[in-house]
Amino acid sequence: MIRHLFKYSFRALARQKSYVAINIIGLTISLVCSMIIALFIIDELSYDQYNENKDRIYRVILNGKMGGQEVTVTSTASPIGPTMLNEFPEVESFLRMNGWGETILKYDGKYFTEKRFIEVDSTFFDFFSIPLLRGNSKTVLNEKRNLVLSESTALKIFGNIDPMNKLIQIGNDTTFHRVTGIMEDIPDNTHFQASALGSFMTNPRSGDGRWLSNSFSTYVMLKPGSSPESANARFIPMIEKYVGPVVTKYFGISLEEFLSQGNKYNMYLQKLTNIHLDPSIEQEFKAANDPRYLWIFGSIAVLIMIIAAVNFMNLSTALAAKRAKEVGIKKVSGSSKNMLVVQFLVETMLLAFFALIAAVVITEITLPYFNNVLNINLKLALFKVWYTIPALLILSGFIGLLAGAYPAFYLSSFSPYMVLKGRLRSGRRQGQLRSALVVLQFSISIVLIIGTMIMFRQLNYMQDKDPGFKKEQIMVISEAHAIGKKLNSFKEELKKISGVISVSSSTAIPGHNNNNNGYRIKGRVNESFLLQTCWADFDFFETYRMEIVSGRYFDPSMGTDTAACIINESAVKSYTLTDPFATRFLVSDDEPEEIQMPVIGVVKDFHHESLRSPISPYIFRFKNEEVNWGFISLRLSENYPNTVVEDIENAWSSFAAGSPMQSFFLDKDFERMYREEEQNAQLSIIFTILGIVIAALGLYGLTSFTVVQRTKEIGVRKAFGATVGNIWYLIAREIVILVIISSAIAVPLSWMVADNWLQNFHYRITLQVPDFLYGIMLAITIALLTISYRAIKTARANPTESLRYE
Repeated sequence: MIRHLFKYSFRALARQKSYVAINIIGLTISLVCSMIIALFIIDELSYDQYNENKDRIYRVILNGKMGGQEVTVTSTASPIGPTMLNEFPEVESFLRMNGWGETILKYDGKYFTEKRFIEVDSTFFDFFSIPLLRGNSKTVLNEKRNLVLSESTALKIFGNIDPMNKLIQIGNDTTFHRVTGIMEDIPDNTHFQASALGSFMTNPRSGDGRWLSNSFSTYVMLKPGSSPESANARFIPMIEKYVGPVVTKYFGISLEEFLSQGNKYNMYLQKLTNIHLDPSIEQEFKAANDPRYLWIFGSIAVLIMIIAAVNFMNLSTALAAKRAKEVGIKKVSGSSKNMLVVQFLVETMLLAFFALIAAVVITEITLPYFNNVLNINLKLALFKVWYTIPALLILSGFIGLLAGAYPAFYLSSFSPYMVLKGRLRSGRRQGQLRSALVVLQFSISIVLIIGTMIMFRQLNYMQDKDPGFKKEQIMVISEAHAIGKKLNSFKEELKKISGVISVSSSTAIPGHNNNNNGYRIKGRVNESFLLQTCWADFDFFETYRMEIVSGRYFDPSMGTDTAACIINESAVKSYTLTDPFATRFLVSDDEPEEIQMPVIGVVKDFHHESLRSPISPYIFRFKNEEVNWGFISLRLSENYPNTVVEDIENAWSSFAAGSPMQSFFLDKDFERMYREEEQNAQLSIIFTILGIVIAALGLYGLTSFTVVQRTKEIGVRKAFGATVGNIWYLIAREIVILVIISSAIAVPLSWMVADNWLQNFHYRITLQVPDFLYGIMLAITIALLTISYRAIKTARANPTESLRYE
């Protein structure tokens, strides 16, 4: 019976080549979209899932607020981990991590730039299930200057030489580090990346007892059965015991008074597997992704599947008259309604299966492109895990069932008497249903079009908005500490290079903050204030072309400016500084006496972070040559010579003792902050185009069958003098009306979705009528272009042939 069922199904499909082609193309595209989006979502959800103890590992998060400025960060103080181990009965172990960023490794006179060097405690391999290829996980990092390299880094540095116990220099440290282990490359789906691990105990601050010096990421592993809520409850007593005295020392008030003023200082545990999808926390390592995008793309996949299913329903019901006689004969021959339902569903499942095969091939071919767009490494891996192929078959079956259920029951319901007497007509109700399905298709398409256009407009707004400084033609050299105390001499050498206009050094630059410090203001007792801090030299503001709104910049002719500060407009507004130039900021900097810093200038607000965040209070302090870490920024002329970068590298080589120069252009680096939005916008437009293609295919097929049904009517109209334009208008009018109805449904839905998405950005576009009007016009244009070829071809046919039809 099953064999006969498949035979009849194949024969039925073979007789409907156009119908089969349109549906297979539509189903294939929807399956490709669904598979790629599913792979993307699975990849995002799989972060850190490979760790054996993932359910017991948590990261310590610091939530602080001073002077109205609140931060939630992964940066914590060095003694927190050891203290939790000693005083929290729930804690089994702790791990501290300190990311260095780009670092130079030197071996045998050669230099290697590693972008991901991290100092970690010896417990690292207890927390993260990364296999060690060489070395003992318990001892590889239990001594100062021990070093573990990733497999690819070891191969790059040593080639075929055995790397174990080889000595390597790191950064400017003249003391050698010993290679004690080789690990597998850390998986991409980890919330951090590291190509080399150094022993945390090498860091002079590993034994630091300062509780307000928050610089490291701290992780804890809870004992089996322990509750994170129970551990969270112990943070308050710990803070009172250790942070309270420090607050009293620096701010002159008790911790209770500090908190009663609306300030905050608290900690809590974040589960390891939640890290990657929590953008509310400022990350030290990889930036977290917004989980709302998973919902957005998951919804897009479902909507595209609905469009493909609607195509199938529409075309199946439109072809009902052609298959009516087949249904009638089979019923007379003894086939029950259930048998016919099964046959029609099998036909649909076969189409979905053929589409699945095509989709798998296309997905494998196109995945490298999507990986490049998304900057990830998706793999279909059909045979890597047992459930992949069953999942694909279930997905194919679901789409087949979704698309074929209604047509199967509709076609199998025909009365054999009415069919064989030739009295079956395409009723008004079926026409209304097809119209409703077209409205549903185009409502979804218009939502996708409008959403994508708004996403791109917001992205362009962020990229084009004036950041408050001139970011073009700025070349930035990182790792300024390689110059040591010869920084001023190096700057003077750079200024001699043709094409270099100005040179400055600073500990931070826009897009790369480094310190969020607490200050007091003289005369404002029992108050504390939080400001992003940058130590900058005399030339910084000239290099970045920042606008001073009152006061002045640091002036080398004013000896007192080395003890002064410059703040931004946000600091003036947030802290109600009615007379900024009478303000003295107070800070201890671990000195015996407080430093008093008079304000000498106020700069116009500038974006030192992404436009997702508001501009926070910012303070510039003078950077002398003793502060030799951070960045060196060079402003180049607009038409700088082609040799300028080479000349800068030559100057660097003469000062940096062979250490390779690491540099970037600020405008390109600034785009990094919006990479997630750019990737998601590109992905949205790809899937929107594919969704429109499916809808257009269905509309074309439906128009073709509708025109065939109206062939005689069109012939009569032409015989009575109707022009090609009249016939085109007759067919196009119905479609335009349906698209307008779709627009009335899609616009409010689009507005709600777009408005909700835009709330992610502090600086955002305002939704305007053209955002929606352009989407509607594009949908109407696509619909008219889709039907025009078929409509015009029919309208130009000889009316004599049309009247002979049937």
